Amino acid sequence: MARHYYLTRSGALRRKDNTLCFEPSREPEAADGDLAEEAAAEGQEETEIFAPDFGAESTLDAMGDLALEPEWPEGDSAIAEEEEDSPVRVRERRVIPIEDVDALWVFRELDLNARVLVFLCKHKVPVHFFNYYGFYSGTFYPREYLQAGYLVVRQVRHYQNKRLRLVIAREFIHSALHNILRNLRYYGARGLELQWETEAVQQEMIELEGVSGIDELMGCEGRARAAYYQAFSKILRERAEFTRRVRRPPDNPVNALLSFTNGLVYTATLSQIYRTQLDPTVSFLHEPGVRRFSLALDLAEVFKPVLADRLIFKLINNRQITERHFAQDLNCCYLKEAGRKVILKEWDARLQTTIEHRRLRRKVSYERLIRLECYKLVKHLTDVEPYTGFRAWW
Repeated sequence: MARHYYLTRSGALRRKDNTLCFEPSREPEAADGDLAEEAAAEGQEETEIFAPDFGAESTLDAMGDLALEPEWPEGDSAIAEEEEDSPVRVRERRVIPIEDVDALWVFRELDLNARVLVFLCKHKVPVHFFNYYGFYSGTFYPREYLQAGYLVVRQVRHYQNKRLRLVIAREFIHSALHNILRNLRYYGARGLELQWETEAVQQEMIELEGVSGIDELMGCEGRARAAYYQAFSKILRERAEFTRRVRRPPDNPVNALLSFTNGLVYTATLSQIYRTQLDPTVSFLHEPGVRRFSLALDLAEVFKPVLADRLIFKLINNRQITERHFAQDLNCCYLKEAGRKVILKEWDARLQTTIEHRRLRRKVSYERLIRLECYKLVKHLTDVEPYTGFRAWW
């Protein structure tokens, strides 16, 4: 099965026959001085490129209870276990069969040439780039291979028609708020006082039915998320300082985590859109703009509470991410390299976690759920079946 590969060290990517060859940079990188010292102190080596092992795939039964917060391990045993389960670390050149690559995620400087890009296009492998601070920068998007002119026409018609567009956009927000409500109820049932936040989100869900425009819809979503973010200080055990969402740039560790993980959700959604006939530039909730795949922003709203927020709760509450994983630069807070590696490992494990799908009656991964969401949107646009957004039931 094709997998995601994460390049977390600078180097060169070359084509060799029917494989990709990654050669790490031999020169020390000044930006990682503090991380190199930290790794040396812990007796660890830097990860250059890795793809987590999916041999022991985690599963969740439909009737079971998803552990948003696994029990907090006692002592330092958890740290030792974490190091034992870490991805294989590579010091020298690594050769990867192209058939084994679903997408590349690049978090450092990468030297590549036109021969590699043509090779990636031929095998339909997108490459997602993140900047120095870990924020999503852009995607090398291979030539689309599932073009469907009829669907593009239908997609544009639904965008131009105010009524049809509002139906889809409302469903995106309704699903997102439903998933937010699931998170609040989960922690509320475990003794946290979240009644005000829960009622605020419920009220905005009721207001959705009466909106008459996209601006009003975005207003409901903004107020609901503002109330939701107020609950973070109660959910997070580390008493993280977080009162409101700050994006450009994030001003504290929680905002930095939200920016980083939301970027991962957006990128994963874009990868799945590429595997369908949908045009990623024609959206319904967000305005189609220049130089962005706005449809991925629409669909990402549905999955942020499930993929990003739950991941943040787990990482902070289990002390997998601490203050030492962050750095301050003027008014900006961002993740260090060591912190990104911790998140990427957990992120990929979450994407491959499977659940028992209620309708399909079989196990599907979280990543596959995003693809299924794209297929449901295709059916709606072609008048096969009305679109109903993904709503978590666990």
